[in-house]
Amino acid sequence: MDWLSAKLRGHKRLARARHRDSVAAMANASGQHRHILLLAGAGEARGIAAALAERDDCRVTGSFLYPPRSFGPLPVPTRYGRFGGEDGMARYLMAEGIDAVIDATHPFAHQISASAARVCARLAIPLLQVLRPCWTPGEGDRWTEVADERAVAAHLRPGQRVFTTTGRATLDHLVSRCNARFFVRQLEERRPPENLKNVRYVTGNGPFSVEEEKDTLSELEIDVLVVKNSGGTTSETKLIAARSLGLPVILIARPPQPDVLRVETVSGALNWVDGL
Repeated sequence: MDWLSAKLRGHKRLARARHRDSVAAMANASGQHRHILLLAGAGEARGIAAALAERDDCRVTGSFLYPPRSFGPLPVPTRYGRFGGEDGMARYLMAEGIDAVIDATHPFAHQISASAARVCARLAIPLLQVLRPCWTPGEGDRWTEVADERAVAAHLRPGQRVFTTTGRATLDHLVSRCNARFFVRQLEERRPPENLKNVRYVTGNGPFSVEEEKDTLSELEIDVLVVKNSGGTTSETKLIAARSLGLPVILIARPPQPDVLRVETVSGALNWVDGL
């Protein structure tokens, strides 16, 4: 049956190629331009969307897993929700006539980045990842880097007061292995899970200045700051505040990233679009 499987794969490749050719032909005939899917989540996605929305040589569709809470909608048509696995993503890209994909998701959204890389490689669709540089320690910083949330407990002592912005998705991994007290910043007022007795939620919607972060850390009498190494200047203020107060920081390293073409800035992404 190997010959039959190979023949079927060949038919699928031919169908995908014909689909892309027909999409391009229809676009040229109708005066439409390249259709770019923007996988959003990082702040850079907003700058990319705003710049491309002003151009007449392409159209952009944004994509979020959930409606963003920390900033408003993108200035381009936007879809929300999952694709339904990699096959679902492939069907979406083909049905919508996507000519290129820009992955500007959060640096810790590694699963969608990996899926996009595999799907775009399968369909021969150009893909660019926009990934801002990691934070690096400066003079006066007291940083310890760990692989993930589970590794944090080994660097904490019972009773320490820990401030973190790592989010609810991995909170159980972070707090369940130690007897420290965790103050977890959230965008919305809510109660912490009943099974996590050592957690208190702190409501706040940034961006926050260095002075605001210093006030928060001081008022809560924080001993240790735990953050993900997401990079960027907007949320770096808490690291500057910790440095100013002499607080140690436990920095969670980024997960492995896909082996794809990558830039660090909005301007780099726009230059890539120019070359499509």
